[in-house]
Amino acid sequence: MGERGDEAVIPAGRLFLQAEMKQVIHCVIGLKNPIDAELVKSQVRNSTMLQHPRFTSLMVRGEGGVEHWRPTEIDIDRHVLIIEEAVGEREEEDESAINKYLAELSIDSDGLSMEKPLWEIHLLKAHKCVIFRIHHALGDGISLMSMLLASCRKLNNPNALPTIAASASTSASTSASKTNLINFRNLLATLWFCFIFALEFILRCLWIRDPKSALTGGAGVELWPRKIATATFSLEDMKTVKTAANATINDVLFAVISSGISRYLDFRAPNGLRDGVQLTGLAMVNLRKHPGLQELSNMMRSNSGARWGNKFGMILLPIYYHRTNTSDPLEYLKRAKAMIDRKKRSLESSFSYKIGDFVMSTLGPKFASLLNYRILCHTSFTISNVVGPQEEIMIGGNPITFLRANNSALPHALILNMVSYAGRADMQVQVAKDIIPDPEFLAKCFEDALLEMKEQVTAKI
Repeated sequence: MGERGDEAVIPAGRLFLQAEMKQVIHCVIGLKNPIDAELVKSQVRNSTMLQHPRFTSLMVRGEGGVEHWRPTEIDIDRHVLIIEEAVGEREEEDESAINKYLAELSIDSDGLSMEKPLWEIHLLKAHKCVIFRIHHALGDGISLMSMLLASCRKLNNPNALPTIAASASTSASTSASKTNLINFRNLLATLWFCFIFALEFILRCLWIRDPKSALTGGAGVELWPRKIATATFSLEDMKTVKTAANATINDVLFAVISSGISRYLDFRAPNGLRDGVQLTGLAMVNLRKHPGLQELSNMMRSNSGARWGNKFGMILLPIYYHRTNTSDPLEYLKRAKAMIDRKKRSLESSFSYKIGDFVMSTLGPKFASLLNYRILCHTSFTISNVVGPQEEIMIGGNPITFLRANNSALPHALILNMVSYAGRADMQVQVAKDIIPDPEFLAKCFEDALLEMKEQVTAKI
């Protein structure tokens, strides 16, 4: 039993407190103007963030090792770390220096101290950059991005919060789901895809793993040194490809990843894999009723469909290696769209969330973390995508130049985290550098893949 006032950590939060799955999320904010550290501390003291009990509570373990949140007093000076000097080599570009700093944080074995609430803010003053370090037990990417944006304002309207619109496809997909349930054949197809996923999921947990490639990680790789590079995409280019192919942004993103990985493998290990071999990624999918970023007030309401915390499922996303000198760039998009359409009908993400919740509740977090760890060891990469505000915003009166995210290292040698903001999307390419020594080249492969797809579709117009 915890002390009076303690609140039990929910099952999904307990998963991220296990040694095998300990995760810290890094939200990275680039600023236009120099950082005033005292102003930042003042804003944090008066922020919406500190009105949320997760950010003002210690994580404590009671009898039997059961974790609880225990309210405590906040000492801002223990949470705000000020780094005055440049963190990279002399004359190193800001982006490179920031990524090097993030790479070191991603394998920080100590993580966040349990002697204070599980978050920190690092101010890299020389680089005009703010890094929020937040333990995954506090919430997922959507929760944390919503929390961050609650402290931001529109650049062209300093009194207005950033626009947080529900996905335009929400109502359409809901209508389509109802139609599918009426249509018996579609219902059978959905049940079949659910069965196939359940079988694949179980087999991945047990013994099926990806073939060894130049990207393969494995048990213990989460402890290896890391490097990070940034791939930058124009959202207008992605929309051009999306519209021409009657696809979605996620279809285009996954096609870019598939094509980019094929390009990279062609360079690193020509003839290392047979044409058409499958490599598998893990994608994290937001399961809230209203996709996209959530109003913070909605997330704090107990009856809201946009609950605070960790509410995501995962899906297995197969890609197929093809030699890029013989393949049509748009074929990657056709394959990605067909595969993701099947995944949508399979209810795979909801199914994986329910399975995880059941295992956590019945067998405990240790067993659940071992299952998740095995799936990570048996697949090749992780990907997440958070849609940020599309207008320019500011925080504390300081215009934001970029938004990025990444997380602690995993057994995967390749982790991809994308955030879109103000007409562009930045994807952090985190690698185990002893396996993938050149993430800058891999990032360029992704960028070139999108440009080639755009050239193909514009040539056909």
